[in-house]
Amino acid sequence: MDSRIGMLARTAATLAAGAMLAAAAIAADIESLIDKAMVGAHRSEANKARDRYRHPKETLLFFGLRPDMTVVEITPGAGWYTEILAPVLKTNGTLYAAVFKITDRSPEFLRVMDRDYRAKLAANPEIYVAVKLSVLSPGSMQVAPPASADMVLTFRNVHNWAKAGTADDMFAAFFKALKPGGVLGVVDHRAKPGTAFQLQIDTGYLTEAYVIETAEKAGFRLDNKSEINANPLDTKDHPEGVWTLPPTLRLGEKDRDKYLAIGESDRMTLKFVKPRS
Repeated sequence: MDSRIGMLARTAATLAAGAMLAAAAIAADIESLIDKAMVGAHRSEANKARDRYRHPKETLLFFGLRPDMTVVEITPGAGWYTEILAPVLKTNGTLYAAVFKITDRSPEFLRVMDRDYRAKLAANPEIYVAVKLSVLSPGSMQVAPPASADMVLTFRNVHNWAKAGTADDMFAAFFKALKPGGVLGVVDHRAKPGTAFQLQIDTGYLTEAYVIETAEKAGFRLDNKSEINANPLDTKDHPEGVWTLPPTLRLGEKDRDKYLAIGESDRMTLKFVKPRS
């Protein structure tokens, strides 16, 4: 009997050691893939220069990205994060890029951005082979097939939805797309606690409390938060809100050096999980 117990214990220890080695190998693999993507020739020098503010490697590792995941990037804009996510996922994963439907009534800047993003994907199919487009419209907010995604990521978008009154619908769509246990990663401009909602809308800075409440309303549980994207130099009281700072620099040459010295905005980094039951 004792020998059998001993054998079971040794087997359990061997399995545990194997699991630890496998986890270490995955961690090393994802770091290597992110590093390679970040220095890739498909990224412009201007985009690489923003790494110091956006901390993509640390952010994606914090959210728990793996190369075999199905990931949804919400409204990717010009594709700054797509440039990193797509190479990481291209061999064993899938990347859904959820973009809004463009119509004749869409603002010109959105039409240009959508056109340029699609052109980016088409121009480098070897890099973007894992990318699938999901097109959002007011009548269809499906960002990916139901319960198909391991991770949904949104970078500096929630303030736009808060202004448009669509934040609840967006978070509900994320919840529906994720598998039980799936992760929602949110990065956005961070307001000081207690900031009035209208001021949040006007300045583009949201309180963590607002984002957490919106996510929890959709069914998510806050799993963790990080200061990876914090910027203590950002006083958040700029004349044109967050758009005063780079990369927008809405004031043009006025006080340009001052705002460049501050850098990009102070940002929250929140990790939510869809409960398994």
